[in-house]
Amino acid sequence: MDYLQLEAKEGVAVITIQSPPANALASYILKDLASAFDEIEADRSLKAVVLKGEGKFFSAGADIKEFTSFQSQEDLSNLGREGQLLFQRIENFRAPVIAAIHGAALGGGLELAMSCHMRIVTEDAKLGLPELSLGIIPGFAGTQRLPRYVGSAKAYEMILTGDPITGKEAYTAGLANKAVTFDSLEEEAMKLAKKVAAKSGPSIEAVMRLIPHTITSTYEHGQQEEAKEFGKVFGNEDAKEGVQAFIEKRQPNFKDQ
Repeated sequence: MDYLQLEAKEGVAVITIQSPPANALASYILKDLASAFDEIEADRSLKAVVLKGEGKFFSAGADIKEFTSFQSQEDLSNLGREGQLLFQRIENFRAPVIAAIHGAALGGGLELAMSCHMRIVTEDAKLGLPELSLGIIPGFAGTQRLPRYVGSAKAYEMILTGDPITGKEAYTAGLANKAVTFDSLEEEAMKLAKKVAAKSGPSIEAVMRLIPHTITSTYEHGQQEEAKEFGKVFGNEDAKEGVQAFIEKRQPNFKDQ
């Protein structure tokens, strides 16, 4: 991976986008992201992911200059679909992905951040989908994900005007889990990731499978799936250890089994 750094820290995979100055999401960045998630998928000891950008931005958006190199509408549609499929893979990933956002998450950068499961932002970060200002539209599922977080009225406003919101506003709108200072951004993201990674792997993966049912299936079906997963995890060794640790008033020692 030429444009990303992948590290492992205490059960947490840390992906850093390294494509200055804007960490623009060119096609080669998308390929490196796919490779990073391939590596993380293969290592079951990694139970949470932090995704961040190096330099001044999380990601200022797609590589607009690259768009001009495409010869047809079909080529552009294929690029959009490539991004959609990658971001859907992140949304469906077995481990939670936390975006640590500073500077700007605009256009494709915000679409990438919205495919993550949680977002920690700096208070002064800029988050938005400005594509209509260029005469185009969001192409990596921005029109589909933003309304889930902020509601349709705010999504219409943000997409149709192209005006960004601050990290503070993103937190108030429900787009971010926490708004912090720049100095504490990485610390807060890692703290959250490590807290998750300390849990039992099978339990984490069960939750990651279940929560999407709130969007993709009926309430009744979601409950049925939860009951199945509850039965499965309760038969694991980690469940026995967790219950015993609770009785003995100590911290559990999970083995991800």
